Amino acid sequence: MNTDCRIMNTDTEADRAEEADTGTHPSPGSGTDASPAAGRRTAVVTGAARGIGAAVADRLAADGWLVVAVDICRDLPGVGYPLGTDKELDALAERHPGAVLPVVADVRDRAALQDAVDLAHRHGGGRLDAAVAGAAVMAGGRPLWETSDDEWDALFETGVRGVANLARAAVPRMLAGPAPRTGRFVALASAAAHHGLWHLAGYNAAKHAVVGLVRGLAADLRGTGVTATAVSPGSTRTPMLRASADLYGLADTDEFARHQLLERLLEPEEVAAAVCWLCGPDASALTGTVVHADGGFTP
Repeated sequence: MNTDCRIMNTDTEADRAEEADTGTHPSPGSGTDASPAAGRRTAVVTGAARGIGAAVADRLAADGWLVVAVDICRDLPGVGYPLGTDKELDALAERHPGAVLPVVADVRDRAALQDAVDLAHRHGGGRLDAAVAGAAVMAGGRPLWETSDDEWDALFETGVRGVANLARAAVPRMLAGPAPRTGRFVALASAAAHHGLWHLAGYNAAKHAVVGLVRGLAADLRGTGVTATAVSPGSTRTPMLRASADLYGLADTDEFARHQLLERLLEPEEVAAAVCWLCGPDASALTGTVVHADGGFTP
């Protein structure tokens, strides 16, 4: 697998020297200068070009965090809709000059994610406070026995291996910090992690796996001060929901709203509010658990 972590914009000579050493390469982008800032809270967010991931990065940056925003910015076999783009990732950085460093990387590639985490640690003045695993894809629309290998691989390689890769890169950085440790690992699961959804068996399985991974990770982190949690969104107004509607042959994504007690679709910013709360100090009592930001889909 290609181990390329492409930093979309860096401006300092020191950054360019380190990129030469690590094999990361800047590409034309927004020109954001995310220079090191000791004491500033730092996060890595994957799946950040659009949807819930972008909303998380937006909110963290607005709250004063330094965010390394990661997205693959290309389409994948087995995924029947366009994924986020480098233009969307650049637009995120342009909304928060000096606060968001956009990085093109594939979460399936552990080395590329390690480079992204190391970049956040370096630009954060030697700290990593949170890692948010938001990268995932939707595939299905047919019975399990008709699911293709490409669809299955896309669901699990991005949606499960990608979460594990971020944890394996980020958690050691959090554990290396001085006590008392307060690192936060947050994964985006789904209401599908708690239900069997028709013609989405592969997606169900991948999201159940994310919840199991988070619970096991939290057990491994027992007593360290570093926590692991998941957020399970309901039907949220994102390109992925549009893809889900297409799989079901629905003309309007609002048809999903009837499954939620709120009887409306959620906005990405509403789910991001829960994720960002879990990244902060007020969520210190939570680990190994799931927050259901699903509008009442899961009573």
